[in-house]
Amino acid sequence: MRTKLQLKLDHVSAYRENRLAMAQFVLENKNHFEELLSICFSPSNKNNHKACWILEFVAYEKLEWLVDYLDFFCRNLKNISNESAIRPLAKINQLLLQAHYSQSQTNILLAENQLQDCVEVNFDWLISDSKVATKAYAMRNLYILGRQYDWIHIELKTIIEKDYATHSAAYKAVAREILKKIK
Repeated sequence: MRTKLQLKLDHVSAYRENRLAMAQFVLENKNHFEELLSICFSPSNKNNHKACWILEFVAYEKLEWLVDYLDFFCRNLKNISNESAIRPLAKINQLLLQAHYSQSQTNILLAENQLQDCVEVNFDWLISDSKVATKAYAMRNLYILGRQYDWIHIELKTIIEKDYATHSAAYKAVAREILKKIK
């Protein structure tokens, strides 16, 4: 028997207002959050990419809801291969890293193993055939992680400089932004 969340995901489209409405449903019904997260990391679920779209919008509003699931989230990022699912997960990863490294009032602290999972998956996204948006998030995420792990900036700079000429204008714009910050 399909749940209410699964039935609602069937009707989600890529239209922003449609995704926002579904995110609002989850925000108003936190009891669906864990199931949403589970669907995000179930590649065999036909709505897994839609769940990721919704999770991104939920994370903008309630990033702290992920605190109890950080290990699950970080460990499973590498298991997603659908590009439509990866992009929002990469953005959520960026939000988590920014919260972790900021001095704000967030209670989001990633453990060493979670940070290592983030390093690994972001390098994978950067050097794979991922789309430009995912690569852009990967570059920004690795830049953030490089503040703690010096070697990351060295590797990131090498990869960006090596791949720069073969990529799109959008990739090059983010690459220039990151290279400027590294130097």
